[in-house]
Amino acid sequence: MESLPLEKDPNILVGRETSDDAGVYRLDAETALVQTIDFITPVVNDPYDFGRIAAANALSDVYAMGGRPLTAMNVVCFPVKTMDKAILREILRGGLEKIHEAGAVLVGGHSIEDPEIKYGLSVTGLVHPERVLSNSGARTGDVFILTKPIGTGILATAIKAGLASDEAQGLAIETMATLNRRAAEIMEPYPVNSCTDVTGFGLLGHALEVAKASKVSITLFSGKVPLLPQVLDAVRMGLVPGGSFANRSFCAGKVRSHGAIDPLLLDILADAQTSGGLLISLPEDRSVDLLTDLRSNGVPNAAVIGVAAAGDAGIIEIVQ
Repeated sequence: MESLPLEKDPNILVGRETSDDAGVYRLDAETALVQTIDFITPVVNDPYDFGRIAAANALSDVYAMGGRPLTAMNVVCFPVKTMDKAILREILRGGLEKIHEAGAVLVGGHSIEDPEIKYGLSVTGLVHPERVLSNSGARTGDVFILTKPIGTGILATAIKAGLASDEAQGLAIETMATLNRRAAEIMEPYPVNSCTDVTGFGLLGHALEVAKASKVSITLFSGKVPLLPQVLDAVRMGLVPGGSFANRSFCAGKVRSHGAIDPLLLDILADAQTSGGLLISLPEDRSVDLLTDLRSNGVPNAAVIGVAAAGDAGIIEIVQ
C-alpha cells in the first residue's frame, strides 16, 4: 500500500504506519473506536473448536490495544454445495460462544461460497483515547511479559498429521481458544507502555515489529519463553509449518543469536501462532507485580521473556 495516499485525520490515533493490531479512531475526548478484522483457515479438525479459535484470534486484537470488544460480525467462506451445512453451524456456534464470553454481541456478517473454509470476525471495540496501547510505546529498560506459551503452529501441523498426543492436542486447542480478556483486564491498572498479540508473524516477528515501531532493541531470553508440551518433539520430527520458515526469512538480518542457541528453538520462536498471548512491556519496577498478578488470577503461563535496550533500534538479540 506504499503507493496509496495515507489519510490525514487527527482523530486517527493508530493507523497503518506501525503495523499495529487494530486501528483506533477518536470519537470524542472520552471514547475511541478500536476496529479490526481477522479470519483464518482451519487449524484443527473439529469445526466447533475451529470456530472458537478463530473468534478468539480476532477478538485478541482489541485486547492488545487496551480496548473492550463491543460488536462482532462474522466473515465466512464455505463450500456450501459440497459440504454439510451442519459443519458451518458448528463453526459459527464456537465463534458465537467466544463473542459472548468476551461480553460482545454479534450484529451480522458476510458469507461467500468458497472451496476452502475460512472463518473469522470483524470486531469493533471501545477504548479511552488516553489509554490506547500500541506496539510503538516500548521504552528502554522495559521488561517484556508473554501471557501464553508458544508452539501452536507446530502443534497444529502435528495434529493434522495425527502425530500429536491427546494431551498435547487438548492443551494446544484450549490455549488457542482462550481469550486474552483476563490478561487485558489484569494489565489495565499497570503502567503498560506497549502491547501486541503474538499471531501469524510468530514471537520473533511481532517482537521485531515492536522494536521497529518503538525504536528500541529487544533482548529475548530464549530459555524463559514458555512452550507448549511436545513442541520440541514435533520440531525434531520436522513438523514445522511453512509460515515459520517465512517468518525466519522475514526476520533475517534483524535477529542476532548469542551463545549456543538450539536451532530448533529458533524455529519455535519464529513459529506462526494462532490466537497467541499478549506481549506486554512495562517498567521493570512493576513487572514482578504484574507477573504475580497474572499468574495468580487465571494466566498461569505468563513469563518474563525479555527486556528493551537502547542498542540498535529494530534489532532482536537472542540470549540463553
